[in-house]
Amino acid sequence: MSVKIYIDGQEGTTGLKILERFEGRNDIELLRISEEKRKDSQERARLINMSDYTFLCLPDAAAREAVSFVDNDHVRIIDASTAHRTNPGWAYGFPELSAQHREKIRVSDRVAVPGCYASGFASIVYPLVSNGIIPDDFPVFAYATSGYSGAGKKAIAVYEGEDKPFEFNSPRQYALSQQHKHLPEMKAVSGLKYTPMFNPIICDYFSGMVVSVPIQTRLLEKNVTAEAVHEMYMKHYEGANMVEVMPLMSEEEQKSFFLASNTLSGQNKLQVFVFGNDEQILLCSRLDNLGKGASGAAVQCLNIMMGIDETTGLV
Repeated sequence: MSVKIYIDGQEGTTGLKILERFEGRNDIELLRISEEKRKDSQERARLINMSDYTFLCLPDAAAREAVSFVDNDHVRIIDASTAHRTNPGWAYGFPELSAQHREKIRVSDRVAVPGCYASGFASIVYPLVSNGIIPDDFPVFAYATSGYSGAGKKAIAVYEGEDKPFEFNSPRQYALSQQHKHLPEMKAVSGLKYTPMFNPIICDYFSGMVVSVPIQTRLLEKNVTAEAVHEMYMKHYEGANMVEVMPLMSEEEQKSFFLASNTLSGQNKLQVFVFGNDEQILLCSRLDNLGKGASGAAVQCLNIMMGIDETTGLV
């Protein structure tokens, strides 16, 4: 028996990628909205309440409006906007963080899909805090490189257009005021007392990202080695289908290694790396901002909510 699914915002980047991941599945029935009624609130409300599961791939205000349309108790919402990610009434859609996260996703009617940068950040920092490697008041700094697909349709058009500005050929730092929209989520989900500093960098390639968190171990209250941190991640993510802790490299191996940001483009998994040495540990998370950082995570949550193999349509 198939379930009925509606994607509110099906023409956006995330919505289209979710549709791609549904190809070949016979356990779902997609409810489609006609192009001329795409912004018609009554038609959207009708389709939402016809569905068993609705994905919200919308700006925040529109996502909040869409939730208000629900008047049918059986409708379960998976929100891929920023609107509900720090709402304690919503399950946070990163099942690998803990057994509690996974169970809440399974039973919840409201699931908030993590942001792409926040996914990379939380995959590194949540285990550090929850396993007592760093205290919750540790001064955390993160930086990240990302493809331009996460910037939305207008930015994609500029990057791929014939009149692309000269500066767009180079990596560009942004959110310099330390007000990036993912920061509240990064703080809350990772269990930090204070907002981390975050330096995102958009680059001239389509998709994929690396989020990096450097740790100066002299700032920690107890001695911590790179090997111990790596062992902690291995244990934390043991048995995970979509998160892979990569082998620990020797310092000699690291000298000739380059960590590309687009390696997982088009894929749905996330990789965790431990680099550096016992004095300066560099932690990195690599993922596709459109995969495990958006549509892949959304479909994984759907699968868990449906009670089927979480990798269905994803590997």
